[in-house]
Amino acid sequence: MTGPEHIQSLVARIAQSLVDDSQAVIVEAVKHDHGTLLRITVAPGDIGKLIGRQGRTANSLRIILGGMSNKMKHTFLLDIGS
Repeated sequence: MTGPEHIQSLVARIAQSLVDDSQAVIVEAVKHDHGTLLRITVAPGDIGKLIGRQGRTANSLRIILGGMSNKMKHTFLLDIGS
C-alpha cells in the first residue's frame, strides 16, 4: 500500500479513534483536478467530534495532510460530512 491508499487508511484510523461509532467511518479517495480529495463520512452524532471546537481537530487533520502532501509531492484535500 503506497501513495493515496496509504494516506486514506491513515486518515480512516485517525477518524475512527476520534468518534464513538467507529464502524460508521467511511473515507473515500476521489481524484480531483488539484490532487486527491479525501471525503470523510461519519455518523451524524459524531461530526462535531471530528470537526472539534472552532474546527481545531479538522484543521489538525488538514495540517497532517499538508505535511504528507509536501513529502509525497501530491496534494490532498479534506472534506468532512455526515
